[in-house]
Amino acid sequence: QVQLRESEGGSVQAGGSLRLSCEVSYPYPNWCMGWFRTIQGKEREGLATFSSDGTIAYADSAKGRFTISRDKVKKTFYLQMNSLNPEDAGTYFCVFDPERCRHEHLDDHAYMDYWGKGSLVTISS
Repeated sequence: QVQLRESEGGSVQAGGSLRLSCEVSYPYPNWCMGWFRTIQGKEREGLATFSSDGTIAYADSAKGRFTISRDKVKKTFYLQMNSLNPEDAGTYFCVFDPERCRHEHLDDHAYMDYWGKGSLVTISS
């Protein structure tokens, strides 16, 4: 049974930073964990993935500003977001799939089998 427990979202000023967390429990040896978001007027967008083989991938929109990481002991994944702007406001989801990441996992939300409840991020200008 896969369980995803996301942190609450938050509100920051433009230019600020926010870290989201997701505690994950899973019974699989291979996995792909990631972060997606929905922002107004756009389709669900993959931001970053972290594979059980250590591979990390970022979408172009996340490169240079967002960092995905993992605390193995706490079984928790993080998304550190810096230099946030109003266009980043939306709902952010922790996602999981019980196989190693492929590029499709970042490109298509349908490849992720499990979704967290979502964390609302608001950004004031």
